[in-house]
Amino acid sequence: MGTPCEIQLFTNTHAKARQVADAAIADVQRLESLYSRYREDSLLSAINRVATAGGSIAVDAETAGLLNYAAACHGQSDGLFDITSGILRRAWRFDSGRLPDQAQIHGLLDKVGWHKLRWESPVLEFSTRGMEIDFGGVVKEYAVDHAAAICWQAGVRHGMINLGGDIKVIGPRADGSPWRIGIRHPRDKDAMLQTILLRGGALASSGDYERCITVDGVRYGHVLNPKTGWPVRHLAAVSVVGEFCVVAGSASTIAMLKEESGPAWLERFGLPHLWVDVRGETGGSLVTVQKSNMAYNNTQHE
Repeated sequence: MGTPCEIQLFTNTHAKARQVADAAIADVQRLESLYSRYREDSLLSAINRVATAGGSIAVDAETAGLLNYAAACHGQSDGLFDITSGILRRAWRFDSGRLPDQAQIHGLLDKVGWHKLRWESPVLEFSTRGMEIDFGGVVKEYAVDHAAAICWQAGVRHGMINLGGDIKVIGPRADGSPWRIGIRHPRDKDAMLQTILLRGGALASSGDYERCITVDGVRYGHVLNPKTGWPVRHLAAVSVVGEFCVVAGSASTIAMLKEESGPAWLERFGLPHLWVDVRGETGGSLVTVQKSNMAYNNTQHE
């Protein structure tokens, strides 16, 4: 997954914990082998070879489910959550220290747009050559949920899955106390913005701090608007709590993409959340929840 990953489980024996953890880890590795954009032998790479040449490909039921979810997010976000926008990485080299050329961005935008695909399960068709898709905004969170479900089905009732900050709580700690999960400050890596108490459910965050460049005092993060090709500039970080990590993750990303209207969209969406804008202002329902020392409870699983 290209990030530190952690599984904590409470069971009656160490052997049981190891057995269940190994099964969860194997499934995470399975999903990475299918959907990694860094592996030439992945299913995603095979799809993108078809996309480059133009044409169609039939996909399996699991991939179809991810595509259906991506389509739903595209509609929910008014076209801002778009799994074809990963191609914009070719222009944005965050290790270069400089901004991309606008002409390069414009050329890539011609190959961005979910509406340019034809998706009728199980067939995905690319009528515009040179496109690509990227499940990066979906599959890690999906892997968290899937790993948690494996643990739950194996009888584990107390534990947590954490893949690079995308978290699913299987149940409270063994003594019944909630997990204390710190949300990093987007401008100070050594500071916690807030601590969230969870006995169940999931937490996911999106922000401009993981990959970014600063040019002339202006920070440019990796969350790119698929309509302009440029990074969002209003919110610095968003964290969302929900039943499933994949929903919390996509909601946090959509809020980032909606910029000024992101906080209001989160309010309408109805999930507990916390946001910080680039000026340092904070808001969201989790601020109130935390002040009253309440813990989010949800023990439902797939």
